[in-house]
Amino acid sequence: MNLQHSADLLQRNQQVIPGGLASINRKADPCIAFARAQGSRMWDVDGNEYIDYHAGFAPYILGHNDPHQNKAVIDAMTQLRSNYGSGPTADEGELARLFLSCIPSAERVQFLNTGSEATAQAIRVARAWTGNDHVLRMQGSYNGNHNMVASNVMSTKDQLGGRQIIGDEYPLAPLTAGIPGAERALMHSVEFNDLEAVEAVARRCKLAALITEPVLQNVGIIKPRPGYLEGLRRLADQYGFLLILDEVKTGFRTAPGPYHAIQGIDPDLSTYGKAIANGFPIAALAGKAKFMDLVTSTDPHKRVLIAGTYNCHPIPVAGAIACLRKLTDPALKVYRKLEGLSNRLEQGIERLMSDHRITATFVRQGSAHCTYFMPVAPTNWWETLSGHDFAFDVRYRHALIERGIYQFPVAAKQGSISFAHSETDIDETLEATGSALNQLLTSPLKLGV
Repeated sequence: MNLQHSADLLQRNQQVIPGGLASINRKADPCIAFARAQGSRMWDVDGNEYIDYHAGFAPYILGHNDPHQNKAVIDAMTQLRSNYGSGPTADEGELARLFLSCIPSAERVQFLNTGSEATAQAIRVARAWTGNDHVLRMQGSYNGNHNMVASNVMSTKDQLGGRQIIGDEYPLAPLTAGIPGAERALMHSVEFNDLEAVEAVARRCKLAALITEPVLQNVGIIKPRPGYLEGLRRLADQYGFLLILDEVKTGFRTAPGPYHAIQGIDPDLSTYGKAIANGFPIAALAGKAKFMDLVTSTDPHKRVLIAGTYNCHPIPVAGAIACLRKLTDPALKVYRKLEGLSNRLEQGIERLMSDHRITATFVRQGSAHCTYFMPVAPTNWWETLSGHDFAFDVRYRHALIERGIYQFPVAAKQGSISFAHSETDIDETLEATGSALNQLLTSPLKLGV
């Protein structure tokens, strides 16, 4: 595979952008520079074509450049919509009503630009409501790039002290330098699916909030055990902290609404992004009125600031309205199609792994999926770290890229199927997967220019 133009572009960018990319999370080996995308397909600057399962870290539930969504955005421009910077707009009200009709647990919503902003605002609200400062999150759950949650995602065994900790918290494993010690002292991480650990921290610290993805989707697909989310709700009520479910990735992936509604869980606050606008930059914080209305509290000690020049910019708002209308249109049967395609891929991958006698487990939540090279699905990050064959996973992803199937080339990362994918896409993917497995079992693969 020729990737010379991608390599050249990265080198030129590195002269003016640290690392060569505006988001360092986009950098992987191979670092491919994409030039355009349509539906389920992407093309790089070297002219290579791919069926895309990365989906830009998962927002593309309708597919790239959905024509109906693009038309809505173009219409907003031709109708002279602008970011006025003063007063309310009809569009933000329409989006809020449409959005809340999909979120039965919420009475109010605020819109921001990124998932990180949404989770930061959620924690601020929780601290204002409770008067407490400590925040608890799950090992393996990515909840944004701000200080209070920038730790303990794909941590190494050494970072975690060399052993799994059940019933209490892990050592702090920051994702970044620059977090003050005072903030680090307020950050706590425990193993996913471990209620005893949550209670141990809640007894010891004055928690403002527990924040977690209800399904860990930044380390593949790690599902909650039966009763786990209900247990979090019970502990939040018992110890007086707010339960924040970060649905930036899970929201609208399995159904036209939040994952927690499928599970019958009622969080205090929940955050969204990704699929709500099919790739346009917008995020949401939703929740009970008593928490959300702190932004207009008459008590200055409780009043929570919400501000942002680009909050509800008319372009992403138009994109989000168009996306949600399409996702909720019963005539389109979006989620029925997604389920059918995802099931087709699941059955095909499982058959191929069995035929090649490869120990693997395909885990799926709706149209989000991950293949783990281990005998059973993991229930937490430590099990993934201990049981998954990371080296083989990377070789597997590289082999697929060589064959025009784009999964992000980092082990244990989620894949996503969009409404734009077809049965032909799935069948081509399975054919390429069989070819890749044949090669991997007979010779090592080196991907390069």
